[in-house]
This record gives sequence, structure tokens and C-alpha cells, in this order.
Amino acid sequence: MTNETECAACNDSQCSAQSKKPGEQDAEFIERQAIAARMCRIKHKLVVLSGKGGVGKSTVAVNLAVALSMAGKKVGLLDVDIHGPSIPKLLNIEGAKVEGTEASIFPVKAGKNLSVMSIGLLLHGKDEAVIWRGPRKYGAIKQFIKDVEWDDLDYLIIDSPPGTGDEPLSVVQLIEQLDGAIIVTTPQEVAVQDVRRSIMFCRELNLPVVGVIENMSGFICPNCKEKINIFTAGGGESMAKDMSVPFLGTIPIDPQVVTAGDTGKPVIQAQPHSETSMAFGRVVRSLLDPEIKAAQEQYLVKPSGATTKIAVPVAQGAMCLHFGHCEQFAVFEIDLESKTIQDKKMLTPPPHEPGAYPKWLNQQGAKVIISGGMGSRAQSLFTDNNIQVIVGAQPGDPEKVVQEYLDGNLQTGSNICDH
Repeated sequence: MTNETECAACNDSQCSAQSKKPGEQDAEFIERQAIAARMCRIKHKLVVLSGKGGVGKSTVAVNLAVALSMAGKKVGLLDVDIHGPSIPKLLNIEGAKVEGTEASIFPVKAGKNLSVMSIGLLLHGKDEAVIWRGPRKYGAIKQFIKDVEWDDLDYLIIDSPPGTGDEPLSVVQLIEQLDGAIIVTTPQEVAVQDVRRSIMFCRELNLPVVGVIENMSGFICPNCKEKINIFTAGGGESMAKDMSVPFLGTIPIDPQVVTAGDTGKPVIQAQPHSETSMAFGRVVRSLLDPEIKAAQEQYLVKPSGATTKIAVPVAQGAMCLHFGHCEQFAVFEIDLESKTIQDKKMLTPPPHEPGAYPKWLNQQGAKVIISGGMGSRAQSLFTDNNIQVIVGAQPGDPEKVVQEYLDGNLQTGSNICDH
């Protein structure tokens, strides 16, 4: 059945693929309709995020996908970590041949109910480096989402690289009906601070946070079963409570996870009765349990008519490369439902000194700042003031920059700084 026929037969009048968006070209509409036709065959679509590298996000994504498949669910696992695709290694499918036709790419089977697609399956060798900028990464992710023939799935788990850059942004903008994000952290404050940015990222993109998983949370002694908090514990749970998002549970440190990952057999299969596997089982049950899912709805619903504000540093009428050099801030009020600019104000900031701009913009109601470049300390200060940071944008008309961001067309590169 063709994508056009599938969409024509659909009775869902609320489906975004039924009509064009304002200003949308025919080619863009057809492409969006093709994506919708693929995605409507998948019941639940979840993206796994983390603001910090090294927290075991891919391991969590793999074990969740395998656990769901072991529970009898048909599962797809999409690896959009373009520069560090680890899913093929973790599932022992490195070197598997990817088949396809002119219109479709067929995922690789990794179990009875599990199918996988990753850029790692398309590389010539395991040591090949992917050296791509933003537009090419966006194109690859769009092709995965539009062309991979998943068929009917209960769950699609999308493993995204750390941070809030091109890959997770592309996924959220391309798949309009994502069920939400699972956020992975470790207990330490340095990881928790970065993960807060992931939650702010979700909120600004109107993406529900399904819940937070605290990985590497204590070590269970194999002899006495006593829990030893090597990296402390509770940071993820405390952060989830502080930011009013669900907490899905803790996963302990387990050397067997490393062994299982290296051999390509996830720990939930290799050691199904271990403490770690049982912890993954509890997380999966929380995703499947209707009562728990219903309790989470309070976190997932955003009221209609909601607005937000986006700030852009401006010098000589254009977005400047570094926010600290701006003459004014253009502050835009955004309607979240229509993703359109409702109002714009040009505001003169207070004298520039550490921490002044984040606090002042928070007082103005800004929830996002788009800039060419910004140091890591400044980014932390903005995050502490509940403002999401988008860096790497190219200088230009601030209104155009914001509209491109809202339309999902904002191209970001490296963190630019002109001083």
C-alpha cells in the first residue's frame, strides 16, 4: 500500500498529514505525509535522551527494547547516534547486511520481536568515522524515519546521542506524534545538572517526559547483597521530583552489564535473574502498567493556548555571534500550538556581568535563548534559571532565526564565539 493510499484511507481528522501547513510546499507536504504513514503503524514512540555522555544511555535503551520484546511486544530500535553508533555492538549484529528497495530500507532482525536500524550498520568498517555537519545528519535521520519499513510495532525506541543538539532535535521535529522521552542520568550532581537541560529541551519542544531513570545507582554486593553507593545515590530521583517529572526507577552498577555489552548479549537476556535485570523489569512494567501510565498523564498534558518566550541577542539589527556582545535582546512570545510568533519586544539588558543576563531574562519570562556561541559556564547559569540554550545558530534576522527554529529548519553548527 502506498503512503498516499494509507493517508487517504485514514479517518483521523486530527492527523497532521491530512492538510498542508501554512506556506508548506508540495514536496514538503508529500514528505511529511510519507513520514506520517510510516509512523502511524507504530503504537508508541519513545526517545531515550541524556544531557550527559557516559551515563549508559545506549545500554539502557537496548535493555529496555529487549525487555519489551521479551514481554511479547513487537519492538523497533532506532539508533540516531550518528557519531557513536553503539547499538550494533551491544546486540552483536555488527556486519549484518541491510537490505532495501528503491522506496524502503529493511531493519535488521536482532531477535524474535526486535528489529534494529543504525548508521553503524551502513559503515564500511567498525573503525570508520562519520564526519558530518548538521544538514547531512538531519538528512540521514529523516531517511531513517521516512524510509525504514518497520511494519506494525508496539514500540519504537529511539536512542539519541547525549545533549540537545541536531540529532534529538531532528527526531522531535520529524516525528510529530512522539509519546515522550525517557531521560537517563547517573546520581552525581555533574550529570544531574546536564540532564536538567534535557528536561528543559523537552518542555520547550512540547515533548512529554515519560520519566527519569537513575543508572549506575549503587553497587549490590554479590555475596551479602548490601547496596554500596559508590557514586552516591538519589540524585536523579531528587531532580525528577524537583522538576515535577515521573521517576521510573534505579539501575545498579553491575560488572555483568559491561561483559554482556562486549559480547553482544544484553544483561537482561544473559543474566535474567540478576538485580540489574530485575530493575530493568520494574522500569518496563511501569511503562506497560495502565494505572502507572494514567498517573503519569498529569505530567504529559500541556494546556491548550500555552505560550512561551524565546530570546535572541541582537547587535546592529541582527543576531550576534556571542550573547555577551549584544546591544539588545529580541524577546518573542510564541504560541506553542501553532508554533507562530505572536509578539516581539526589543529589550535593553542590564550591564553585562556574570549571571546578570540569565537572571534578567528569566524575569522577562524567557524559556529559550538562541545564540551563535556561549561558554559552558554561561550555559549552566541559563539552565539554572530554567532557560534552554540553543547554540551554533548563524547570524541573521532574529525573527527569521526564531521562525526557522519553530519550523524545525534552524541549522546549527559548532558553538561559535567571536571573542
